[in-house]
Amino acid sequence: MVRQYVATFPKNEVHYFDLELPSSLAKLANPELTLSSLRGLIVLDEIQRKPELFELLLVLADRPDALAKFLITGSASPDLVKGVSETLAGRVSFIDVSGLSLEEVGVRNLKKRWFRGGFPRAYLANDDTFVTSWHEDFVCTFLERDIPLLSIQVPADSLRRFWMMMAHYHGQIWNASEIGRSLGVTQKTASHYLDILCGTYMIRRLLPWFENLKKRQVKAPKVYLRDSGVCHSMLSIPDYDTLQVHPKLGASWEGFCIEQILNITGDRRAYFWSTHSGAELDLLIFYKGKRLGFEFKFNEAPRTQKSMHVAIEDFCLDHLYVIYPGDDSFPMTEKITAMPLPEILESLSK
Repeated sequence: MVRQYVATFPKNEVHYFDLELPSSLAKLANPELTLSSLRGLIVLDEIQRKPELFELLLVLADRPDALAKFLITGSASPDLVKGVSETLAGRVSFIDVSGLSLEEVGVRNLKKRWFRGGFPRAYLANDDTFVTSWHEDFVCTFLERDIPLLSIQVPADSLRRFWMMMAHYHGQIWNASEIGRSLGVTQKTASHYLDILCGTYMIRRLLPWFENLKKRQVKAPKVYLRDSGVCHSMLSIPDYDTLQVHPKLGASWEGFCIEQILNITGDRRAYFWSTHSGAELDLLIFYKGKRLGFEFKFNEAPRTQKSMHVAIEDFCLDHLYVIYPGDDSFPMTEKITAMPLPEILESLSK
């Protein structure tokens, strides 16, 4: 994607450094000498492998006569890569890039995208057997190579067990003490593992929204595996037909829909809501000046529930959408509409 973007620039104005290549690392043996003399667009790919560059970028970005701009890519969040948030505060803009979205692959491929996930090689595979094999190899590479390169010292087997447990907790409220007991680790260690997988974009931590309502509200986050294909692989689901009869079908549909919606709206103002009495809202977003609520039901004939009306009243929602796997949208009440996923994505994109 970056190479396609830089192809629009004159060749003499682009300087590309892939920090996974020894040749690029050799060129940056003395980064100040190398980078300070360059002009145009400077691309630093996979910068989490050389985080010490951030301090130098601060100096270069603040030069009054700076004639260079920097395009930085990485596979870990700024919170996980030490220095980026603090060092470049006010000087950098962040763009989160997900896997292949439903909009990109086309709505006719919804089932395929849902089951296989958004990683290009998994999605484009010739058969589902290769998909499973690819996901297993990806997890091994991620745990044994990518995590250590971030200077994170965590046993690969322990993090793998935690990751697999999160697949079974997909769509549930985070409970660090319960997870810790199941793994035989402390609550603090379980939370540390979660921070790692959230920081590397493997898990989404959906925060709760709570207002001063006269209800006991849940204040712990929900957790989802961000890629549906990785989730299905960890749950040992070999194909789409098996997914249809799996106990995690509804949770998988919920997580998949949430990722597709947030791919359009962004996740900086996205929450869920739940009370100890049972009322809940799967997703609450503040988008284009509106409060929108979402419920996700893998049911061909969804019905309204009391908690939907409670959410509309308590949060003054502009509208609540029930996202289901059917083909047609229809009003359920004045403020509640049942709608297929492709249709709500198209509506949000306008």
